[in-house]
Amino acid sequence: MNALLLTLALPFAGAVLLALVRPLAVAGWLNVAISTTSFGAAAWLAWTVATAGEVAGYGFRVDVFNVYLVALTAFVGMTTSVFSRPYMQHVCRTGMTTERGMRIYHAMYQAFMFTMLLALTTDSLGVLWVAVEGATLATVLLVSLYRTPEAVEAAWKYFILCGVGIALALFGTVLTYFAAQHVLTEPGAGLTWSILYRHAADLEPSVMGLAFVFLLVGYGTKVGLVPMHQWLPDAHSEGPTPMSAVLSGLLLNVALYAVVRIKMLVDGSLAASASPHLAGHLLMGFGLVSFLVAGLFLHRQRDIKRMFSYSSIEHMGLMTFAFGLGGPLATFGALLHMLVHSLTKSAIFITVGHATHIAGTQRIDNIRGLIRTQPMVGWSLLLGVIAIAGFPPFGVFTSEFLLLTATMQSQPWLTVALLTGLAIAFAGLLRHLQPMVYGPAPEGQRPVAANMLPVLLHLALVLWLGLSIPPFLVEWLNRATELISGAHLV
Repeated sequence: MNALLLTLALPFAGAVLLALVRPLAVAGWLNVAISTTSFGAAAWLAWTVATAGEVAGYGFRVDVFNVYLVALTAFVGMTTSVFSRPYMQHVCRTGMTTERGMRIYHAMYQAFMFTMLLALTTDSLGVLWVAVEGATLATVLLVSLYRTPEAVEAAWKYFILCGVGIALALFGTVLTYFAAQHVLTEPGAGLTWSILYRHAADLEPSVMGLAFVFLLVGYGTKVGLVPMHQWLPDAHSEGPTPMSAVLSGLLLNVALYAVVRIKMLVDGSLAASASPHLAGHLLMGFGLVSFLVAGLFLHRQRDIKRMFSYSSIEHMGLMTFAFGLGGPLATFGALLHMLVHSLTKSAIFITVGHATHIAGTQRIDNIRGLIRTQPMVGWSLLLGVIAIAGFPPFGVFTSEFLLLTATMQSQPWLTVALLTGLAIAFAGLLRHLQPMVYGPAPEGQRPVAANMLPVLLHLALVLWLGLSIPPFLVEWLNRATELISGAHLV
């Protein structure tokens, strides 16, 4: 329990402290120190869960499903903070933000980390809703950090669309509480997930089915599912690049985690009803549409950060589809895909941040010859795109292969749609990649100071997971698969 409290207390205290620290150099290093210590606490928590099975108490519950997301969230938060320290100092020196803006950035960075970790560890559906809403408020301030008209417009769009979505999720949460009142003897436990899960078979099926629709649309807005995705490309393109890395690598995962937790309740409630697979079919439908639409939109992008934001929508759609498909193979593949996508996409956005500084623009047409101007940035972008496109031997290939195999086993008629979507997305990424990396470098283009250590670390991990998944991770994901789907893979 001490590890859990420390994991939550560090970013909360860090947000308060960084709001008061004025020297930029001190704030940058302090942000790195807090994020690194938070990862250490998360690793301690993961070890505790690995040995004890779960950690519960004081309204929190950490099991094999959410603990690996806690560790992943803290790790990506740590590596992104290492990248953001020199990057944001450069942004401040160029006049894109002020010293006051930098204090807001560092404070909201830790506030965002706190809300993500709170959402993952709470046992209450009510606190989960509050934490996801808190993440929205923190990231709205980050999206609008540069105070340009485009950034302010993107922040308002993000706030309004996600505000509507989270309001729908609130109504779904209220419906879940209503369904629990007819089953539980203690009314105050009506939003406690672990108690609801034990009594899932007794919950009113019609109410739970309706609740899931609202919760899926609500939290699905945060996942970036089509057609609730319009906020995501604008938020990525107008906000600071470190924020794009944590949005794609962390926030989308946490929102999908909330949907999967609710699906576990609904599946138990609808097991004996006329529509036992309602939740799964809805997830498959939203996921497949998001996957295909985002793949098509990749071809139309002219802004590099918008392009990779649509790539995030595509991959979140694929994960949503996999969780809807169900079964141990699809669930294992979805959990693995959450991991490798977060590592790869955050590495790509870090590389994109350096590439845009080299080119002086985010327009794809003006980003050329990176491998000639600064080989480390060019090769990192090349390898990152190859990895996210699903090339072997990277881990994204492994997880997508598992998802395709699961689809062929249970829904073979959908295999063609998945293969078509993968081919469309592959073509959309590769057609833009070649000139950015290999094209002639514009006259006067110069290298920039680039911290590529986080990128190399992430891509090395993704390569390792593609070549050989370590036994402890297989066991971890296998136990989470059994919790979610009711059966283990191996």
